[in-house]
Amino acid sequence: MANGDNNNPFGAGDPFKAFFDMQGEAMRDMMAKAMPDGAQMPETPSGLKALMPAGMDAGDLGDWAKASAELQKIWLSFAAHQAGSIAQNASKGKNLLDPAQWLMISQSMVDQFPKGAFDAQAKLAQDSFQLWKGVLGRFAAPTGGEGAVDAADQPDLPIKDRRFADPAWRDHPAFALLHQTYLMLTEYFRHSARTMKGLDKEKRKQLDFAISALSEAMSPDNFLLTNPVVMKRTVETKGQNLVRGMQHLVNDLKRGQLTHTDPNAFTLGENLAATPGKVVHETPLYQLVQYSPSTKDVYEVPLVIFPPWINRFYILDLTPKKSFIKWAVDQGLSVFVVSWKSADDSMSDVVWDDYIRAQIDAIDQVRTRLNVPSVHAIGYCVAGTTLAATLALLARRDEADKVKSATFFTAQVDFEKSGDLKHFIDEGHLDMIGKLSPDGYLDGRYLAATFNALRGKDLIWNYVVNNYLLGEDYPAFDLLHWNGDVTNLPSKWHNDYLRDLYRDNKLVVPDALSADGTPIDLTQVKTPSFVQAGKEDHIAPAESVWRITDHFSGPIEFLLAGSGHIAGVVNPPASNKYQYWVGDSHAHSLKAYVESAEEHPGSWWPHWLGWLETQDDARVPATGKRKPGGRGDKIIEDAPGRYVKTR
Repeated sequence: MANGDNNNPFGAGDPFKAFFDMQGEAMRDMMAKAMPDGAQMPETPSGLKALMPAGMDAGDLGDWAKASAELQKIWLSFAAHQAGSIAQNASKGKNLLDPAQWLMISQSMVDQFPKGAFDAQAKLAQDSFQLWKGVLGRFAAPTGGEGAVDAADQPDLPIKDRRFADPAWRDHPAFALLHQTYLMLTEYFRHSARTMKGLDKEKRKQLDFAISALSEAMSPDNFLLTNPVVMKRTVETKGQNLVRGMQHLVNDLKRGQLTHTDPNAFTLGENLAATPGKVVHETPLYQLVQYSPSTKDVYEVPLVIFPPWINRFYILDLTPKKSFIKWAVDQGLSVFVVSWKSADDSMSDVVWDDYIRAQIDAIDQVRTRLNVPSVHAIGYCVAGTTLAATLALLARRDEADKVKSATFFTAQVDFEKSGDLKHFIDEGHLDMIGKLSPDGYLDGRYLAATFNALRGKDLIWNYVVNNYLLGEDYPAFDLLHWNGDVTNLPSKWHNDYLRDLYRDNKLVVPDALSADGTPIDLTQVKTPSFVQAGKEDHIAPAESVWRITDHFSGPIEFLLAGSGHIAGVVNPPASNKYQYWVGDSHAHSLKAYVESAEEHPGSWWPHWLGWLETQDDARVPATGKRKPGGRGDKIIEDAPGRYVKTR
């Protein structure tokens, strides 16, 4: 490296430089292959003429120079911040791999990509492209001004994708050709992976997922010089969009996490997680929150909700109009919620047994506090998986009557068809998780990156374009705020969960697993159960959730909700959104269930409440400890408690 480059963060050997060089070369190569024979990219002046506002002259260069200086200042400030952070962590012997460095994993993916396997297919794709010359050649004869095509004369492009919906992608032949070629090659490579011989089913799925992830990353809309919308915005703002975008990028790199929403728009206890209540019990693993009644009478059987400890519990207590907890309280339910503690180094020995014991403890705390024999229980996602194990354990101990009914929100017990998350579960990934958990817990930002990767087009690259390239401000969106409010996980539990359940599917094998010294056999569960699945759920696919009907022995009501893992659950009646289906819960398959099902518009919450009433509809006055914090009632603090606020 030359002496003048010593402080250059993009100097030789820097991983960022290699990453951007790789992307740039790929884009240049794609453009070269996409252009028809003899065609060339327009020179900069004429190529950008249509994008530049009228009246731009040399006097604007000062504004551009200012933008350039601001970009350099922001980046150098970040480089200094990172250098200091790395030195500090190194002095403490901490792991130097930060979630911000996941950016470089893309280059590793490219290095490991089976290039040789696609040589023949790439040749065929290039040959097939010749068929497009006749269609795209119509751009060569503009009817308007230089480089312009009248809207009425524009041909319909063969492939449509909402990423390229802006007219700028079709107003210029180079950009039309670029994005159409990208879409064609992406689909061609995915088809090749699906039809490639010599791969078993799981390897084929992994390859298809890898191709999808890589193609999303390499989309031309993700880069300044191949995105006409960004180029136009850059000219119009004299580069200020890039200054704002660079500041967004640097802020995200500092926190090691992609930002989806305005971080200052919400405050827990004020405009999120604001349903009135008290923390009435606390352990090193969880806080138990009881919500204040809003009705004169309440159902005699209380409800205890177990949210997943992978996320914060307030997904069920967003703004008042979206809050399942507030809605349940307003229906007359005595609602308790477990707020799990985000893992730290004090939880390095926490395993699944501890979460099962915690669920039993919470159930007993509610029973004792309200002097009732049983509770209704809800388990969401991984906490629903755990609730199934808890019910099996209670059945084996002849204590099943502690739970009057169980409800499962998008929860899996049989992981044979558990979806795209299985692509992240092999020995290589499990070993990596171990290395990323030197203090006994996994930083929640890694898991957030994994979940975002499952929907990279929507949860990663959409924000790269809007916030980094276009420089747009972040919206105030409660659901995205929750999505970015990550929690750390005990690494021992996490590894056991991935190995024993996702990989080896032991939970559905009677007595293959045990907890707290008791073997687990799901076939012993006879508790009346309500099972909800999301039709478009990519984390807990409906077909996987359905499998619980093959293992429980008690009565089951299955319901298929519109949308996915979050919106399929958080769908309040007032929203009038989506739909749900109710069919034959005794059907031999999900397909047969769907064929028998009747569609209903709107929220499924009232249907669930009706089912709950069939289990026990007795009511009692909302007095005594039904109102937490009353005279003589010892409470710890106001809801939502401090555990949910611990980072």
